[in-house]
Amino acid sequence: MANTERYGLIGETLGHSYSKHIHHALCGYDYELMSIPRDKIEAFLSARQFAGLNVTIPYKRTVIPHCDLLTDAAREIGSVNTLMMQSDGRLLGDNTDYAGFLYLARKVGISFKNKKVLILGNGGTSLTARTAIRHEGAREIIVVSRNGAVNYQNVYGQADAEIIVNTTPVGMFPNNGVRLIELTRFPKLGGVLDVIYNPLSTALLLEAKRLGIPCGGGLSMLVAQAKYAAERFGRMPISDRQIGVIEQKLRKELTNLVLVGMPGSGKSTLAAACAESMGREVVEIDDIIVQKAGRSIPEIFAKYGEARFREIESETVAEVGRRTGLVISTGGGAILREQNVAALQQNGLIACLDRPLELLPTDGRPLSKGIDALRAMKKQRTPIYKKSSDFTVENKQGIEQAKERIMEGFYEALSH
Repeated sequence: MANTERYGLIGETLGHSYSKHIHHALCGYDYELMSIPRDKIEAFLSARQFAGLNVTIPYKRTVIPHCDLLTDAAREIGSVNTLMMQSDGRLLGDNTDYAGFLYLARKVGISFKNKKVLILGNGGTSLTARTAIRHEGAREIIVVSRNGAVNYQNVYGQADAEIIVNTTPVGMFPNNGVRLIELTRFPKLGGVLDVIYNPLSTALLLEAKRLGIPCGGGLSMLVAQAKYAAERFGRMPISDRQIGVIEQKLRKELTNLVLVGMPGSGKSTLAAACAESMGREVVEIDDIIVQKAGRSIPEIFAKYGEARFREIESETVAEVGRRTGLVISTGGGAILREQNVAALQQNGLIACLDRPLELLPTDGRPLSKGIDALRAMKKQRTPIYKKSSDFTVENKQGIEQAKERIMEGFYEALSH
């Protein structure tokens, strides 16, 4: 007999799942994250001590023999991500990833009709995407896998692809910052989808954004499939509007606020002020560098030179950029390297602080030892700050005013 109140997510590793938060926001019921080892999954499913479950890697096919009924989508795809006990005691298997994937494509404005589509990966999520894309009338679907007829060595022979969908875990936390292909090799490309939701923007999506190609990440799909599963659990319809509301709430909580700007522009002070107002942790990149090196910044420059300092800085930015929900204060030169910009953008929005040269301090700063040095530095860095930032805030009228403008800019940028 099923436990009529027990809902949750089963998988092998669920440490970074957002599903509990999403389902609580959708319906308010208790929802458990249940990490179940492979040698325990059969016994767990046989006991049927649950009312409804979501299923994730690696059990989306494992659960199928335990189902008494399958929806048409689950049967055709061959993968189940939602289990629901019926009133007559039978277990229904569904695939709400199918509807979630199509919601993501619609949200971004991508149509598969008569298009040539490349799907990276041949696992369970690839099967779901393939079925959905075929139903939407794609002209041609090419599956790319490491050992398939089309693989990552010959994939550029498919340069006429119009849409690319990543269903692999490449680029997912903790292996952030990597991608399987270069989008610049596909001149007809008109859309990119990536089912990964951690980080919020993978390296593949960041490249698509730089190229101005319509694109979308897995957070929309995650929330949408949860909404369709919750409808099964509660046996009542939920407005699609709820998907956007919950996704936006998650983005507000997860997206880092990153402050960049000239040395002495007020990044540390304003980061602390913003963090206090937002109830967030503040992280100082330079403080972590000092802890790692066991020396002050001027001492690191004096002993090892700027090149070594930049190496430590890049390592630190890569580590911090993987985290979410922070206010991050960077060193003035942190965004001189493109890899650092990408690391900060994957989970964050970047605010550039602009402060008049005459207000910038010079004491104890290895690269800004006088007004002439500052002037030359500002001339070199201003184009980089502008190119890398989502918005700019002047800091010349006091901390409180600048803080308010930063937070207004952050939430305004998040709404786009």
